[in-house]
Amino acid sequence: MTMTETKTRPEGLLAIDREMARQHADAISSYEAARDGAVAIATSLKKTGRLLLLGMGGSHAVSRAVEPLYRALGIDALAIPLSEQLGAPLSLDGKTVIVASQSGESAEVIRWFKETGATTDTFGLTLEAGSFLAGAAQSLVGVGGTERAFAATRSLTITFALHLAVLEALGEDPSAALVALNAPENPDISPALAAFSELRTVVTSGRRLQGVAEALALGLTELSRLPCFSLEGGQLRHGPMEMLSPEIGVALFRGQDATSELVTAMATSVAQTAAPLVIFDASGEAPVDGAITIPFKPASGMAAIFAMLPTAQRLMVAFAEARVPDAGTPVRSSKITRSE
Repeated sequence: MTMTETKTRPEGLLAIDREMARQHADAISSYEAARDGAVAIATSLKKTGRLLLLGMGGSHAVSRAVEPLYRALGIDALAIPLSEQLGAPLSLDGKTVIVASQSGESAEVIRWFKETGATTDTFGLTLEAGSFLAGAAQSLVGVGGTERAFAATRSLTITFALHLAVLEALGEDPSAALVALNAPENPDISPALAAFSELRTVVTSGRRLQGVAEALALGLTELSRLPCFSLEGGQLRHGPMEMLSPEIGVALFRGQDATSELVTAMATSVAQTAAPLVIFDASGEAPVDGAITIPFKPASGMAAIFAMLPTAQRLMVAFAEARVPDAGTPVRSSKITRSE
């Protein structure tokens, strides 16, 4: 008799599966619930015209992704890690501050509020209504409670939805983003996964979508335990391309925006090396020869983010599952980082 070995999916990945399965519904509910509260943040931004986005880990990646969206609306937006603000603080005078933390309990969040204190123009974004952050500042709270699985998935999508409510209150049309949430795309990732099968690391990069690239790199590192990282497109161009080889994969994010030509140029350069190349592509432009394209309907801004992020998460999880027997179970970290 022939025995067929059945691989048991790690409990950590099953937990991520559960988070991802509900993220679209929770994000839509979070957006709807946040629309009234978002008016206060928008009112502050219209008064100050300046925005400082503070967060750590995945929350910082979200801040990096929405930076250009606020700037496009005339807001002087800057995202920096909360740890950097603690060590080399920027002045808060005349700024609206948004502190993002899915748990609302990170060590840096607690220390920053205790040492600095919230201004009248300080706001929070969190998933936990009973958290320290929600009690320390007027906050938009996502629906569904704290994310339990290691590596951010649902929490990212919900935090983007909270920002969508703020952007709408500033005058942005949310309709395309809501279509992306209500009718998620599900392109095939198997060619990309095969192209990345023998890698030592993955470098992610984008231009307007750099924050999404950073979120993917963080999740890849956390789950696969390989040193994956992200470089903004111009930064990747300025020297680090020397690292490219058959063992170094590159994932690019290309949307339908003014930076798409620069992403295309980068893709063409990478394709001329031996590095496996995957492009998350919502540009509507022709595929790049030599690249594995994961296609999406043409989209920009928040619509592109909502379209691409869940698929990037699927690739992240599958990449890790192929390499780590207990993927999704942290061995050196915790879901809520309580020490600096």
